[in-house]
Amino acid sequence: MMAETIIRKMEIADIEQVMKVEEASFDSPWTKEMFYQELSENNHAHYLVLQMDKEVIGYVGLWIVLDDAQVTNIAIMPDYRGKGLGKMLFQYTLHYVINLGVKRLSLEVRVSNIVAQRMYRRFGLVPGGIRKNYYKDNQEDALVMWVNLNES
Repeated sequence: MMAETIIRKMEIADIEQVMKVEEASFDSPWTKEMFYQELSENNHAHYLVLQMDKEVIGYVGLWIVLDDAQVTNIAIMPDYRGKGLGKMLFQYTLHYVINLGVKRLSLEVRVSNIVAQRMYRRFGLVPGGIRKNYYKDNQEDALVMWVNLNES
């Protein structure tokens, strides 16, 4: 039987499961408090979870200001990577922001994360510049990528 996969808005109750994804995915994970603050206090924040059989296995965070969206974070549990789930989540995210009238989407990605960069390029994102020493854990540079959504 196929696992039921849904994407929906993140809720405060999801933070515990989201933390498992976060801690498995990043060397400098966000804290529970950061997610709580994003969901409860940041009017620009939009968070979605990817759920499989009632378990959160991925999520994406966005800030939307006027017609500009920025991906703050996106992650899939390591055991579920390479199965097209990141692609599914990112595609859903693009539809989500387009439906909200967003004209441009941007994100930062580690210069060493070629797998993610390749996926973003498939969705039309192009490199826009480098943010030097962007990542606090190892001072790695970030590649800024963006796409105009009203042209696609």
